[in-house]
Parts: sequence; structure tokens; C-alpha cells
Amino acid sequence: MKPITRVISLALCAILLLGCAPSKPLPEAPSTENTPKAPEASKNNEALTMPTLLGAKPLLAPEFEKTPPEAGSSANEFAFKLSKSLFKKSENSILSPFSVWMTLAALSNATNAKVLPELLKSINAEGLRVEDINESVSRMLYMLTGNEGKDANSHNPLAIANAIFVDKSVALKEPFAQAFLDYYRGAAQNVDFSQPSSIDAINKWASEHTNGLITDIVKEIPRDTIAALANAIYFSDRWALEFNEAETEELPFKGIKSEAKAKFMKREGDAIPYYEDASLQAVNLEFVGGGGLLIMLPKNKDADALFNGMNADSFKSILDGIGPNSGKLLMPRFELFSDFELKEALEGLGVPLFDSMRLPLNELADADAFISAALHQATITVDEKGTTAAAVTVQMMSRTSLPAPTEPFSMVCDRPFAFVLHKWTPEAGAQVLFTGVVNQM
Repeated sequence: MKPITRVISLALCAILLLGCAPSKPLPEAPSTENTPKAPEASKNNEALTMPTLLGAKPLLAPEFEKTPPEAGSSANEFAFKLSKSLFKKSENSILSPFSVWMTLAALSNATNAKVLPELLKSINAEGLRVEDINESVSRMLYMLTGNEGKDANSHNPLAIANAIFVDKSVALKEPFAQAFLDYYRGAAQNVDFSQPSSIDAINKWASEHTNGLITDIVKEIPRDTIAALANAIYFSDRWALEFNEAETEELPFKGIKSEAKAKFMKREGDAIPYYEDASLQAVNLEFVGGGGLLIMLPKNKDADALFNGMNADSFKSILDGIGPNSGKLLMPRFELFSDFELKEALEGLGVPLFDSMRLPLNELADADAFISAALHQATITVDEKGTTAAAVTVQMMSRTSLPAPTEPFSMVCDRPFAFVLHKWTPEAGAQVLFTGVVNQM
């Protein structure tokens, strides 16, 4: 594939590429079969980071009814809030708000009791206990990744990994380390943040858990860093009904900044999952392994405004309103990449973990900490065969220095559009995994 255009997105960039060569087979999702083992105590006398932990608890099956459903659905509301904060008008963007949400959910186990209510409110979990969130995450991991309770040979398009990298000068507190292992399958690894090798360790982990798609998320280590908590999410699946490559044709895409040629895929016929109202058209492209990519085409040609008006309820309403219809869909194949520094957006949503004066993360280790940098990279490729998407979030933590229609439809995505990649869970129904807008070719 060759790049068509490059646009600046927030601190760094978002890139849209069009595939002009024959599509390559989608890679298989990395195996998540092996549960992380409890970290062993380091043999280095200087390393104090690894408490002795019990083996990880089994992930909670969906039949477990104790967890309030709000604990899972809060991730969807957070998804749209964060997307609105980060998506820059008129530019291409791709984000995994689910990845960001999971890192903050994990850090609720390390948060100062006085600061905790603000954190829970910022991630739309106000009124819930940390235990509720942990159990909800366990259930979501069970359902989304199929780590446990499914045949090893079953189709599993989604992999989610969590890890914490800990400086050799500090010791993790056992309650946090055990909860991170039990509910998030979080592995712990010793590093020396005073050495460049710590950057290599995090980037290598990110690459390994995204099939080589995210390789350089960390470029420097903030001063006095003692830990880095990371989440990686990788999705790769084929369409339940693939597009016919022979019908792909080059057509103009009328972007906000300019018009450019793009390779348009076509689907035409009966029983296409379709929705339409006064403001938009939408098609839900379903995957072999469940879930789908919801493509939303605004009638006023403003994809940014469409996304800014969405929330978890409107997303659910669109999916609930989708039904089989006869018609035709034309949409370009596309590839996006975005690199975000999340601090400003998360602070704007009320996340209190960046204020070192409040000692927000005093239950993480034997040194009080705060988030000194919040990093996120995401990428997605959509073509005739299916979709591959990946994202990594890294929270760098430093030591504190102070305490339905009836007529056949025609939907031609030759202008800006928005999308949501989702997969079903009993917690939230369609769990939002990736969000994005395409404004330019």
C-alpha cells in the first residue's frame, strides 16, 4: 500500500493510506492462550519490585451476575467523550478508547481514596466500587478474547494484553499487583528507567502484542519514572461477506481539504444491515468472529459534527435500528494511523491522576506516584477481505517530589464519514473498541 496523504493530528500525526496493490491476507491475531504467571521475585538484590503473588484467578464467566452492567457500559460512554476530545476537525483519526479506559480502570486499584471518586466519575463509573470495575473487566476479557472457556481451535480475532514495567528502585504493593494479575491478566516486568533499554523493553512488548503494528510508542522516559502501565489491543478478522475485488473501482473521494482518487469497494444486494434517519445513513459490516464495523455517512457531509453529537445511547439506537435492506454500498478501502499524547484530553475529562501535589497513586508502590505522560497509538486497515486494527496505551508514572427504510438504499461514502468497530459483550451489548473519522484521502 502507498501513502495518499499525511495530516497532523494533535501532538503528532494521523496517516491515511490507500491500498493500490492486491490485498494481503489478514494476519492471525496473536495467541492469548497462556495466562500470565505471577511475577517472580527478582534475584537482583537491588530489585525490590515483585511481591510474591498467588496464581491468577479464573476470568469471570458471563453467567456471573453480581457485577452491575453499568461497570461495563461506562467504557462506551467514556469512548465517545474521549473521541470528541481528541479528534481534530477536518483531519483523519483512529483511536481505541477501550484501551485507554482499561489502563485507567486498572489504576483505580492504585488510586488514593480521596482522589478515587473523581477518577471513577471521569471514566463514567461514578457510584461503583473498584471491585465492580475489576469484575466487569474480567468478564469483558472472558467474552471479548475467549481466553478461557472456549476451544483452543475456535476463531479468536481479538487479543488484549496488559503489563506494568517497574523500576528496580521501587516495590509494587501486593494488593495492586494481585488485582492487576487476577482481573486484567497484567504481567509485571523489571526495568531500569535510567537506561535506554527500558524504552526498548516497552516498545518490544507493544510490537509483540500488536503483531508488529505498534513499534515505537515510547520515545523518551519522563524524569523520575518509576512505572509504566501498558495496554495493547489487536483485532484482525475477515468480513462475514467479503467484497468482490473485481468490482473495486477508482472513484473520487470529496475530502474536506481536497478531492482525491480512492479505491472503492462495492456491496450490492438484499439483506444488507442498514439504518437511515434524518441525519445519517449507516451500514454495519459484520465479521466472521462476531461484532462489526459501523460505517456512518452524515447527510450534511460533516463527519466531525456527527461524531460530536454521539454518545453511548445514540450508538446503541443506531445498532438497534439496523435491519436487512436491499441496496448498494460504495466505500473506499483505507488505512489510518494516529499518535496521541493524552494528558490534556484526560485532564479535560476530569482524570485527577496527573496532579502530583495530590499524591494520586499512593497505592501503586512504596513510592507515591502520578501520571507524568499518557501515550496512545492506533492503526486500522480496511479492505475487501476484512479489517485489522491495533492500539497501545502507555501510562508513564513518576515519583512525586512532594507529597429502517422501505426503498432500496444507495450509500456512497465518497465524502467524510465516521466509523465504530465493536464487539458484543453482556456488560454493554456492543462494546466500542475503536472509533474514527475519515475526512481526507
